[in-house]
Amino acid sequence: MDITLEVIPLPVTDIDRARDFYRDKVGFHVDIDQEVMPGMRIVQLTPPGSGCSIALGASIWEMTPGPTPAPGSYQGLQLCVADIKAAHAELVARGLDVSEPVQYSPDDGATFMHFQDPDGNGWAVQEYRRRATEPLHRVLADLKRQQA
Repeated sequence: MDITLEVIPLPVTDIDRARDFYRDKVGFHVDIDQEVMPGMRIVQLTPPGSGCSIALGASIWEMTPGPTPAPGSYQGLQLCVADIKAAHAELVARGLDVSEPVQYSPDDGATFMHFQDPDGNGWAVQEYRRRATEPLHRVLADLKRQQA
């Protein structure tokens, strides 16, 4: 059985402000921005090249058992890029307040930069140079073939 992580609900105070931030400053694609049922508006955005999206909507939490997370309470969400210097330059050009990349070791996967959305949800961007030649979807498909 395959199980994929495809959508992460993200707690925000203002759906339009968050949509504009993720679309305009971070470069996510707006997949859905509509009322999916009476009184339930969902905005779903996907980073370019990603198989996982974020979903914004006040009513999302009504459908989920458990406590409603506070806007800004999510920390450590992580994006991966093949070239962090190019990503940094693009994000800065979009007007995103993103930290300078920090290389913790020369190993692939050891360079990070960080930013927060308008509510304070915290993101890391990790450089994983291998993704330039080995996209995750291809790696996973190859692993599945090897296991068969």
